[in-house]
Amino acid sequence: MRNQVRGLALLALALSVTAVPGNASAAACKDVPNKYKLPFSVCDDEVFIFAANYKPFEATVADEQGAATRVFDEIIGNKLRAAFPDVKIKYATWDYPVRYEDLKAAGVTPDIIIEDPKNRIDRDLEPLGWVGDLTPDLEKAGIDLSTLNKASVELTKSRSDGGIYAVPLFIDEHVLLYNKKIFDKFRVKYPKPGMTYDEAYKKAKQLTRDDGLDHYKGYMQHPDQYLDFNQAGLYPFQPTTSEEPAPEDVKVDVSSDAWKKYVDNLYRFLEIPRNDFTTVTDFFKGDMSQPGHLAMAVDTLSRLSMYAGNELFIEDGDEAAFADQAKSVDIGVSSIPMLKQDSKTIYQPNTRAAFIPPSSPKKDQALQIVKWLVSEEGQTELSSHGVKAVLQTDKVVQSFGKAIPELAKIDTSAVYWGENAAISNYQNTEYWDLPLWSVYRQHILRDGGTPDQALALTQQQDIPNYITAQAASGKDW
Repeated sequence: MRNQVRGLALLALALSVTAVPGNASAAACKDVPNKYKLPFSVCDDEVFIFAANYKPFEATVADEQGAATRVFDEIIGNKLRAAFPDVKIKYATWDYPVRYEDLKAAGVTPDIIIEDPKNRIDRDLEPLGWVGDLTPDLEKAGIDLSTLNKASVELTKSRSDGGIYAVPLFIDEHVLLYNKKIFDKFRVKYPKPGMTYDEAYKKAKQLTRDDGLDHYKGYMQHPDQYLDFNQAGLYPFQPTTSEEPAPEDVKVDVSSDAWKKYVDNLYRFLEIPRNDFTTVTDFFKGDMSQPGHLAMAVDTLSRLSMYAGNELFIEDGDEAAFADQAKSVDIGVSSIPMLKQDSKTIYQPNTRAAFIPPSSPKKDQALQIVKWLVSEEGQTELSSHGVKAVLQTDKVVQSFGKAIPELAKIDTSAVYWGENAAISNYQNTEYWDLPLWSVYRQHILRDGGTPDQALALTQQQDIPNYITAQAASGKDW
């Protein structure tokens, strides 16, 4: 499908003209060469929005230009253009067909970048020179961060070297999906928001069982995300004397009693006999041989509309397979389990934020667009399309999923339940994309070690080796 689409795009290019020679009013356009050899250009009369690292925006490639624009347009783009009828908005998703390096090489700077502030500031945006403190610009534009999800704002600040590089837009929240059919089959009560890990563990053991030739697993939670979006609010980095310390000055602690307690909490689920961890997408059909044989899975909210059967979120050509797998699953949605009774603290927010590069040629227009995106009107539009908003007024919350017909039969009230864990004490630290995956997936699941051993090896061996190797390659994150 993708190759056919791009072939059509080349034909379209041969029949089109980007600018009319001799026409003084014609916009100047810059072509952006790319590895797919597909036509792509950005003109100086356009506000250019570029998005990366949000899978739903890449879900469907269905237009003759080979661009993944359909999901963005449906979720927010069409409403955005209607709100700014006099502004020409150009949108593209990473790799369809251009990447950051293509834009940089062509001398094109996006006016707005929708990105993951947690991992991509130091890795991608800062080296390109596309981040800068927006504090005075936000004040001038009247963008009030205090009205937005506090943990999302705090996470973005924690990566912004003492300022604020972006405005949070939405959260691809982690939720607990459960298969009502399995719970009904074995007469186990459904999960509810506020359920603790102790209660989830009890249900997981009850539901990891056989029925004839069928084996059911009780529970899956990706251990990497469990650590990365640390629900206990633990932060691996220790303060230094600078907001941008040298690699050799980065200090890390993941071996405290609090870290050990947190890792041990999930470890017990991995020890349930025949509840071996494979992948959370087994909730529908991942690595397991049959769909509908996993009772509970913690996964991102962006999976929900896909599993519910909304074609907008399903890759072209996969509709029949999803419809067939759906016969084995009756979806329920709850919050992720709580670390203690009466807590309402869920994961740190899996945020996507709007960056406005300092060299953006349309900075004032970009600020007004971002202001609209975090307004009640813009956030209601996002929420109605099954996306968790960062502005959580009654209107925004009540609108969740209203534009997705397939969600009407699912109780989604748990989506906005609880409060995201917030990062604290991040001043004078530098965020590195640490190899915390080694704790569970290497030292526990492969090596067979204990949580104490896994954390000690990660702190004493894996993290220092990683930082040294990255620094030797010229990277400072």
